Amino acid sequence: MPETGQSSETLSAEDDGRLLSARIADEIRSAVLSGEMRPGGRIRQELLAARFGASRIPVREALKQLENEGLVVLAPNRGAWIADVNSEESIEVYKIREVVEPLAIFESVPNLTDADIDSMDETVREMEQAMTLEEYIQLDRAFHLRTYSRARMPQLLAMVERFWNSTQHFRRQLVKETFAKHGLPFSDPHHLLLMDAIRGRDAEGARNIVHLHIRRTRMLIQTIDGSARGTTTGRRHVAIASRSRKVGI
Repeated sequence: MPETGQSSETLSAEDDGRLLSARIADEIRSAVLSGEMRPGGRIRQELLAARFGASRIPVREALKQLENEGLVVLAPNRGAWIADVNSEESIEVYKIREVVEPLAIFESVPNLTDADIDSMDETVREMEQAMTLEEYIQLDRAFHLRTYSRARMPQLLAMVERFWNSTQHFRRQLVKETFAKHGLPFSDPHHLLLMDAIRGRDAEGARNIVHLHIRRTRMLIQTIDGSARGTTTGRRHVAIASRSRKVGI
């Protein structure tokens, strides 16, 4: 049986490693969600270890946690990257969100406290006064995840947050190109309608609004993606026609 002193030292070292791993994960998570670290970017584990004065073990543990959250992709013998999804994958995620997030808010609304509702009201007011895109994106995320937070379904909530993580950069680009196209601040009526339903403890109404809210975003992504594909196709047709004229076809 190991001596008490040795056991305590081992436990202390393990605790220190977990704390450092959590700190590394927190910093990377913050950088990814803020857009500082871009999708598809390579993560150099040796640089992270040097930056935090750590071995690679807590770095690897942090990256595994972030992989579980949908923020990082780990490839054996190749390294780690910031997770990226293309528009087609994003549309798939939004279709899934149209199903699971209405369930999350339906389960959450009956359990929300008055303090929860006051906090969400304040977040909506802050969103309507946000002067930067990044401030709006962070507030929007905090608001929606808070509305789901009282659902007593931990697996569902973990799934929802993972989907939000994997599409964060799409939301940033979408808000920039649509709602904030003419500048900030702006007001989203869906948020106001949702708060009305939540204040009235109308779980069914909140579920319907969330479904509409997510579907609207998906339809916008599909429209933007379709326009981009159309532009690319048009350019290809012009290029082909130009080459055809040159060779006399």
